[in-house]
Amino acid sequence: MSSNVTLLAIFAENRTGQLAHVTRILADAVINIRWIIIASSDAFGVVKLLVDNTDLAYRKLKEDGLSVSRVEVLAIEVDDKPGGLLEVADALSRSRINIENASGFVANGRAVLLIEVKELERARQALESVPLRLLSQAETLRL
Repeated sequence: MSSNVTLLAIFAENRTGQLAHVTRILADAVINIRWIIIASSDAFGVVKLLVDNTDLAYRKLKEDGLSVSRVEVLAIEVDDKPGGLLEVADALSRSRINIENASGFVANGRAVLLIEVKELERARQALESVPLRLLSQAETLRL
């Protein structure tokens, strides 16, 4: 089973109403957003989403003319206690893998870290050797 998780990244102008526009497209298509992060810098920003129907969401956003791409990440279940993130950071550091972007959440008593790295397979191997549990797209969506 693949342990990659696919997010959608929407590059958009940083202005009032953009998020409403994106989320309206998804709501109209009956697509549920399970996770979101927004990063902006001056005039533009990136909205990253984990949705329950990635292919349909991608198609609907593209049809509307939005700049959207798929981003492969790893979802790691970590201990919800001090040092949980340290275990991930140490494993990747030992393998000389840099975390490009990351975010985390706790749901249903499970702590999950989503990470973007340039070398997914090497990162997967480093994390599984600790061992840390990587979640599939389906498992992440069920949280």
